[in-house]
Amino acid sequence: MSTSLSGDGLFDLPSDYRRTPHARVILVTGPSGSGKTRFVHRTGLPVVSLDEFYFDGDRPGLPRRHGMVDWDSPQTWDKAAAVRALVELCAQGSTTVPIYDIPSNARVGERKVELDGRRYVLAEGIFAADIIADLKREGILADALCICRPRVQTFWFRLMRDLDEARKPLPNLLRRGFAHFLKEPAMYEYLQKKGARRVSYSRAQEVLTQILAAQRWD
Repeated sequence: MSTSLSGDGLFDLPSDYRRTPHARVILVTGPSGSGKTRFVHRTGLPVVSLDEFYFDGDRPGLPRRHGMVDWDSPQTWDKAAAVRALVELCAQGSTTVPIYDIPSNARVGERKVELDGRRYVLAEGIFAADIIADLKREGILADALCICRPRVQTFWFRLMRDLDEARKPLPNLLRRGFAHFLKEPAMYEYLQKKGARRVSYSRAQEVLTQILAAQRWD
């Protein structure tokens, strides 16, 4: 059996043929407040925030905790759509992703992400490790990094960010923050089991520098 690239049977290729992607994905994960977003946006590379793929808060069946939607559950985001967007970006050079407003728990628009000739794209979020296997299967995974910093720092930076962005009422932020603080060691263990490499912020910078330097010799 063969697959036709042109659709008219002139260029038949084996059904297991895969086009070489224009780019590959470096996943960046870690607890909320670990510095993922700051890290990726300082690189100058195309960035896909996986938080943009959260479902709207009024979607039926979302898991709940403490009387509100449990946004730390992977059931609250559209994993399949995130994978499709990354595959499309790497294969075609551009894709469209949602714009999600966290305070209102809703998608409010969309934006276009383009490679602009870059060979790597960064995708960051607390659920990034959940798509490691998917991106490997698609042949577009370059690396998966889990940024680690001391728990007290993570707690503080997360709280300051959430207050500054008015993400949720203070009692909710404190309750969620202490819950994160307690389960952070288990979260690192989970992310590593999924295949992410646990690294410090500075080590993540070194790894990215090495990846980009190596591409110049390809």
